[in-house]
Amino acid sequence: MLLPPDLRLWVPADHLAHYLLDAVEHLALTTLRVNERGTGNEQFPPRMMLGLVIYCYATGTFSSRAIERATYTDVAVRFLAGDTHPDHDTICEFRRQNAPVLKESFVRILETAQELKLLKFGQLTLAADGTKVLASASKHSAVSYQRAGEQIELLRQEVEQLLAKAEQADSVPLQDGLTIPAEIVRRHDRIAKLQTARVVIEERARQRAAQEQPVYEAKQIERAARRDRGEKVRGREPQPPVATPAPTDQYNFTDPESRIMKAGTGEHFEQAYNAQAAVETDSRLIVAAVVTDAPNDKEQLVPTVQAVPSPVQEQVTAVLADNGFYSAPAVAVVEANGGPTVYVAVEKTGHHRSVKDLEQQPEPPPPPMDAGPVEQMRHRLRTKAGRALYRLRQQTVEPVFGIIKEAMGFRRFSLRGLAGADLEWTLVCLAYNLRRLHRLTVVAG
Repeated sequence: MLLPPDLRLWVPADHLAHYLLDAVEHLALTTLRVNERGTGNEQFPPRMMLGLVIYCYATGTFSSRAIERATYTDVAVRFLAGDTHPDHDTICEFRRQNAPVLKESFVRILETAQELKLLKFGQLTLAADGTKVLASASKHSAVSYQRAGEQIELLRQEVEQLLAKAEQADSVPLQDGLTIPAEIVRRHDRIAKLQTARVVIEERARQRAAQEQPVYEAKQIERAARRDRGEKVRGREPQPPVATPAPTDQYNFTDPESRIMKAGTGEHFEQAYNAQAAVETDSRLIVAAVVTDAPNDKEQLVPTVQAVPSPVQEQVTAVLADNGFYSAPAVAVVEANGGPTVYVAVEKTGHHRSVKDLEQQPEPPPPPMDAGPVEQMRHRLRTKAGRALYRLRQQTVEPVFGIIKEAMGFRRFSLRGLAGADLEWTLVCLAYNLRRLHRLTVVAG
């Protein structure tokens, strides 16, 4: 078969690979590290490695072994790799060692979008949301607080039985290859791991209680203020946070920092992380990417807004989020010192709009001067401007998660630990942004 004189001739001029190669070459990066060694001695240009990893994530290839195979079988990947073939260890080490450059690249791409007039600084509206992404661990590798205690007691009883068996010179032999000392050691090791699991779960419970205490106090203040105004306060009284673990609190031995979380419609649970993103509603570029081990979004409004790079953060005028993010203290922190106005639902609302919702409605009367944070937020969302802004949330951040999970195919982290998941989520969001810029400038242009 006759090959072209230049591999670039096999890749169309408007292909993502060409765009990504040019984008990486023009990034003013300061933290790139030369790969020292994988399993071999061959050296690879760091910008080539960066472009290779970003392109593979943008097109649905995430594992280092799959990326290595693609350098042989995929024409576009072969073009990006300069017809070289970094092994999977080299690729994995590059990804792990260059976390700072991935975060720097994320910011540089947003600056590029600004230069192209695609991210129009001045009055930016951000839509924030979270999505569950599976951890690189099975939920069957987890143990609950109660089950760990029961297993410790059972294993201690078995150790006593084995010691008694040894002292009595029990005539019943063990199965081939098994010895009493080895079985005792194995059970002691398991007990130690289970005890560690219980200690970690207990510490998590204390931290959770400390985080929930301000929210509980804010609810108490809000309800007391409404009673003072003579309003009828409905619903159950908020309960103070408990610093002791629940029997069902989990610890995973494969990835201890991941958590059992409700997934999908909330009808099943998965071992996962909670990946957060803030999307600029006009360009639909991701401007903040954070990963947390918290199973819900209640405490994630402030960290997500703070993760927006400073050049962008200064231009943000509004932040949109669903009711899972609402807490009065968090809204106050974001809006403090001239911060952006927050539009967060204080109650669950469906996507369906009734005929009444379609009718033109007068502006609601302003709330009383002494109205609490919940009542003020509810009024803000009922105004014409508030309704128009809040509709953008559903139209922006949710489709972005759909593209990442369906078009790009990213549903499970390859790296373990909270730091590894955060690194990989940054890489995924960086790859998404480059795909988006390519579509806006090359495909649509």
